[in-house]
Amino acid sequence: MFLVVYLIYPYIITDEAMKSIDEMMEIFPPEVLKAFNMDMSSISTAYGWFKTEGFTFVLLVIGFYVSLLGGNILLKEESDKTIEYLGVLPIKRSRIVLNKIFVGIFYALLIVLLLGLFNYVALSITGEFNHKEFILLSLTPIFIGLPFFCLNLFISTFLRKTKKIIGVSLGIVFISYVFSVLSELSSKVEFLKYFSLYTLADTRNVISATALNPWMIIISLGISTLFIIGSLVRYSQKEFI
Repeated sequence: MFLVVYLIYPYIITDEAMKSIDEMMEIFPPEVLKAFNMDMSSISTAYGWFKTEGFTFVLLVIGFYVSLLGGNILLKEESDKTIEYLGVLPIKRSRIVLNKIFVGIFYALLIVLLLGLFNYVALSITGEFNHKEFILLSLTPIFIGLPFFCLNLFISTFLRKTKKIIGVSLGIVFISYVFSVLSELSSKVEFLKYFSLYTLADTRNVISATALNPWMIIISLGISTLFIIGSLVRYSQKEFI
């Protein structure tokens, strides 16, 4: 999808097309534009689209991926019965969980890196863009990815079949994203942002100040650590029979 956008964007965004888009944007309420960062960035360039609608897809894709990864990385051992083999080896359960966590975090960071490299190269070809801002934006998915991974890892310790965790994992990401969008639409439901992990991405702060919010990093690491500890405790007590 991103490749298609980068290839056709320079050709479809003409002066006449931008005029029509600007007129269309005036129809939308300011709250809707704010929810997608369109009040802070114009979509007249490929990078402008990336910072608004495009980055929403990045956050959703990474959220879904790491959630499914966290939900399946431990539970798949039980679902496929391979935990029975691991159970007879002289390996502590805590070591199994920690190894799974290390692998999961590696893959979470890898998908962020691969998407970032692809978009960096593509945007370099399509035109000029703010490199520092782009790098900081590309780091923000990590702050939602780690908590999503650890949360679903913890939930999976209460289940036995991978089929159940798939629906739970996708549901958590979807509800979290909806809460994040709704919190931007009205001050009456602004409190919903405190129930959404997507708030930790804080892309608006990156675009406006070209800086990461240190509190979001601390909260992200704190939530992840809490669920990692919970997973270790819960898995050590779980019955596999």
